[in-house]
Amino acid sequence: MTTAKASDSGYPTEDTFRDISITSSSMSSSSSDDLEKGVEPILIHHQIGPNEVEAFDYETHARERRHDTTQPTMVRDQRNGVPPGHIVNLPVKRGNRIWRGLRYNLFTVYQRLFTICLIANMTAFIFVLAQNRHTTPWGPNRNHVAAAAAANVLAAFLIRQEHVINSLYAICCATPWWLPLRFRRVVAKLYHFGGVHSGCAVSATVWFILFTALITKDFASGDYNQPGVVAIAYLLLALLLSICIFAIPKFRVVSHNTFEAVHRFAGWTAVGLFWVLIVMVSQAASDMPGADSLGISMVKSPVLWILLAITFLTILPWLRLRKVEAFPEVLSNHAIRIHFKYMKMGPILGLRISDNPLKEWHAFASIPAADGQSFSLIVSDAGDWTKKQIREPGHAYWVRGIPITGMLRMAIVFKRIVMVTTGSGIGPVLSMLNSHPMPCRLLWSTPDPEKTYGENIMESVSKADPDAMIINTRATGRPDIVALAYQLYLQSNAEAVFCVSNASLTRKVVCGLESRDIPAYGPIWDS
Repeated sequence: MTTAKASDSGYPTEDTFRDISITSSSMSSSSSDDLEKGVEPILIHHQIGPNEVEAFDYETHARERRHDTTQPTMVRDQRNGVPPGHIVNLPVKRGNRIWRGLRYNLFTVYQRLFTICLIANMTAFIFVLAQNRHTTPWGPNRNHVAAAAAANVLAAFLIRQEHVINSLYAICCATPWWLPLRFRRVVAKLYHFGGVHSGCAVSATVWFILFTALITKDFASGDYNQPGVVAIAYLLLALLLSICIFAIPKFRVVSHNTFEAVHRFAGWTAVGLFWVLIVMVSQAASDMPGADSLGISMVKSPVLWILLAITFLTILPWLRLRKVEAFPEVLSNHAIRIHFKYMKMGPILGLRISDNPLKEWHAFASIPAADGQSFSLIVSDAGDWTKKQIREPGHAYWVRGIPITGMLRMAIVFKRIVMVTTGSGIGPVLSMLNSHPMPCRLLWSTPDPEKTYGENIMESVSKADPDAMIINTRATGRPDIVALAYQLYLQSNAEAVFCVSNASLTRKVVCGLESRDIPAYGPIWDS
């Protein structure tokens, strides 16, 4: 939309705000605390409605607009936008800076789940050591310690398994609206389940350190003359430690491809070495006078059955590895929309694709097509791999496993929501809103939205929220997303805010709202 057309249609333009100065009183002092001030006056293509929200029944309005076939595909009859000077002040944040730093950094739901898993294991760890402090020779049973390590590895695998994830979402999304909001806002934190994965993985490593120490002690004292077992144990321990080290957020951010390669290949090698270790340990046990045979010794070991389950979970996604035809639609030099027709895609599902299955995989939210027979992904320029797909669109990609339910699925446990997104984050948002029409206000901030993403995406946005607030940052600079989200939250009487953006802005929006006691959710970037 050009400036002239916007002016003729009653939209606010740069000229509208040329003489408007934003005074310090128009923004709260707490806003600057987290760099939440706006940058420039906001040019809004589709803006929020009137200020008298008490007299505006949004639910009825949205329902009528979605089912009114006489409406044009692109909304042209929007009311005038609210000038930046009218944006409501953000309330004061709860607690002091130290408390907020602890609450939203060290005590997130992810960290709490991690801590619970670790404390539970360390309690058992200390109990086992204390129980066997007077045994001769000293130390707990090596087989029991190995079983504890294997059980934690299995738990780490299970919580990341596609079927388990989808089942957890199905259960939590059945939460009824009549339950208190305080309960529903906790249930909606399900997507922090990665804390269980990392907590169990670290615990497994600690247990295996104890196992390695026990066989080293026995080997050094001459009670366990199995140098091969000791060597494999140390090699396996090195792999487990490398996986944990490269999964530390700072290392993972610096080189995500290295983290992914270590996680995959070190993980596969570790599973293989676990098999070698259990065979060697069982062989050593069967060589003892009066002991069971190798086969009987292995069958009696709980580690065998745990390892079978781990191996099955490792192989399962790769059994569904296949190369599928793709139909790229270049939207601009910044974004591409990739269409697939090989399967029907359900709502709010994510798919990992790759052009080299052993190198790197990239996850994107799917957008089911209107015909129900195909779906598409929106890829924007966010790195070397995505840049390559835009410049040299592929016509086939590798996929594996099954689609996984995304974080936005939890939005359905709320009666009314606000969606905040930037750039290609509009993809998962459209997948959610087009498949689950619900009272929702949409805020989309992106450079040249119509030029970058095309008319079809703009029409889908209009269908999802006829009154969507679409901000062209190329013309206006970056707005105060937190303040705008808060205003939409108040005007629509929403119960929660969901944000899909880059890591920095998502964290800023979620922490900025939650610190003001507003339920807010966004990806946590743990994978």
